[in-house]
Parts: sequence; C-alpha cells; structure tokens
Amino acid sequence: MNDLGDIRTLWELFLAGGPLMWPITAMSLLVVAFGLERLVALRRSRFVPRGLATKLRAVAAGAPLEPREAVAYCDAHPSVLATVVRAMLVRLGRPLAEIEHAAETTSNREASRLYANIRPISLAVSITPLLGLLGTVQGMIIAFYTTANLEAGANRSAELAGGIYLALITTFAGLCVAIPAAVIAHYLEGRILSGFRRVDDVVCGLLPAIERIEARGGESTAADAPAERRPERFVAARQP
Repeated sequence: MNDLGDIRTLWELFLAGGPLMWPITAMSLLVVAFGLERLVALRRSRFVPRGLATKLRAVAAGAPLEPREAVAYCDAHPSVLATVVRAMLVRLGRPLAEIEHAAETTSNREASRLYANIRPISLAVSITPLLGLLGTVQGMIIAFYTTANLEAGANRSAELAGGIYLALITTFAGLCVAIPAAVIAHYLEGRILSGFRRVDDVVCGLLPAIERIEARGGESTAADAPAERRPERFVAARQP
C-alpha cells in the first residue's frame, strides 16, 4: 500500500476508535510538550554551572570565603546550586544547624519546582490507559448490543468480531501513549536526582568553610558534627 493509503487507513482507524481518541491524542501532545520543556529545563547548567562550581570548590579547598562576593557570584550564575548557597550565605553568623536546615529547605523547594512539570506526564501515564479501556468497554457494549439485535440469518460471529476489533483501537492507542510517557517521566526524574546529587556534593564540600567562619565568630560548638560525616540527606527527601 502506498503512503497516502497508509495515512488514510490510520485516519480511518482513528475515527473508528470513537470520540475517546481525541482526549488520548490530547494527552500525547501534552507528553511531547512537557517532555521537551523538561529536557531543556533540566540541562546540567540548571543545577551546577561550571563557573560557580569551580569557585565554590576553590573555597572548599581553603580559599577565603567573602560572603558578598559569593552572593554576587551566585546572582551571576542562576541555578539550583546558586539558590541553595545564597540561602546559606544570608544566614552566616547563625548556628550551623540553622544554615544546614536552610540549605535543606531551599533544596527541597527547588526540587518541588522542577518536579512540577513532570506531574502532567505522570498523569498521562495513569489516565491514557484508562481512557483506552473506557473506549474499549464502550465499543464492546455497542458491539454486543448490535449483535444481539441482528436480523435472523445474519452472520453474528463476523459482526461481533468486527465490533471487538474496532473496540480495541482505543486500548491500543492509550498504551501507545502511556508506555513512552512512563519512560520519559522515569528518565526526567532520574535527571533531577542526578542533578541534586551534584548540588549536594558541592554544598557538603562548602560546609567546612562555613564551619570555619562560624568557629572564628564563636558561633559553632564542639557538638557540631564534622561536615565529612554528613550524608546526602537532601537527596532522599526529594524522591518523587
């Protein structure tokens, strides 16, 4: 069959699927739109810009930390890391536990913002198979009703088979949307978790420098745990 014939057949199958094919199509467009938007939004520099990471790692290695200069550097490199570090710097002079809490709270808030546009994709994963199933159930009801009311002598088996064939179109369409959507959602969630692990690596390396400032200011105590023993507490709290 030529290409035009293939297109015509697909269009005919789409129409034969009934009205529920339209919301399934709408969900597929939603998956494509939000998937592309998240692919762009979750690029590596959105989490840890190279210039800012280099600067903060130098501080962690022993370079002097000038809070105002660091805040200005964060402003010049907008990202998740910049937002978290800025929240820590504005609380210099307060107890170290409060600074860590501010980092954790800010990190979780940023994670919630990044997950927001993945939720429509997850919704499509759940909704489109149900829409397909609803269309199939509706088609089966119509097929059995039509078969039951055929005239005497009509080929009931052929009529029923044709009705079931058309009824299954929506289930097929729903699964064709839901399966790729599930893969896309899982991939994007993995990118978010990976990005936040990189953020935590830099933040945990920066904590000793902040601890030294707190110690010079007399704010830290011997009871504060060393930064090297602090696990990646923030990542676990951001599971979707």
